Amino acid sequence: MASPELTSLRSPRVTAARRLAKRSFRGKERRFIAEGPQAVREAAGHLVEVYATPEAAERHADVVDAARAAGVPVLTATEQVVAAICDTVTPQGIVGLCRFLDVPFERILDARPRLVAVLAHVRDPGNAGTVLRCADAAGADAVVLTDASVDLYNPKAVRASVGSLFHLPVAVGVPVERAVAGLRAAGVRLLAADGAGDRDLDAELDRGAMGGPTAWIFGNEAWGLPQQTRDLADEVVRVPIHGRAESLNLATAAAVCLYASARAQRAPGGCRTVPSAR
Repeated sequence: MASPELTSLRSPRVTAARRLAKRSFRGKERRFIAEGPQAVREAAGHLVEVYATPEAAERHADVVDAARAAGVPVLTATEQVVAAICDTVTPQGIVGLCRFLDVPFERILDARPRLVAVLAHVRDPGNAGTVLRCADAAGADAVVLTDASVDLYNPKAVRASVGSLFHLPVAVGVPVERAVAGLRAAGVRLLAADGAGDRDLDAELDRGAMGGPTAWIFGNEAWGLPQQTRDLADEVVRVPIHGRAESLNLATAAAVCLYASARAQRAPGGCRTVPSAR
């Protein structure tokens, strides 16, 4: 097994990568770190460099070979170097340096989206990444992070997305008023998810109101959506609690809401109805 190319934590390359732990440096360089083989695999097309221990490079040869075939430099490094670049306590031995990938909000509107997750005032990076993953799994067309929400490229958000960050368009730093106005003008119904909502999600499904283009607005983990944001929505919808739980956490509620829309949109008469084969 070949000796690592990078052994010093003071190497200019390593120093530059470690700085990306700070939001200010990420914004200046427009680069971020994606940890682990799954994230590096999904980051194809956005990779700048890959760092891997010799053992990880051998174990994940498919990931390394794909990066090299795409012209991305792959540098072997000691475990200490890789650990210094990573944010996790127990890194998986491979990490990718990636370009920012957010898109202008107007591009999302031009694509006439039918299911969008809007993260308004979401401050926890783990929740943001998990909601992005849920949106991807539900077949959403885009995710929008408002200017009051967490940094999309926070290492915890990137990890929590488990690669979904690279799968669908994401706009960042959009004022919530602009997000709502733009989506409404694009023919999208705005639903604010809130435990104290006037509308019941089950009732909305039963009356056939969920089959059209929809954007769900999700709020802060602790205090939900401020009244001024609730007032911007077409409806404020609550997920019914049938048992004795006090509430659902943000990511769980988002998954329920997004999948409810996904199912309704694919039902007969929904905006994603697929014509039956003849």
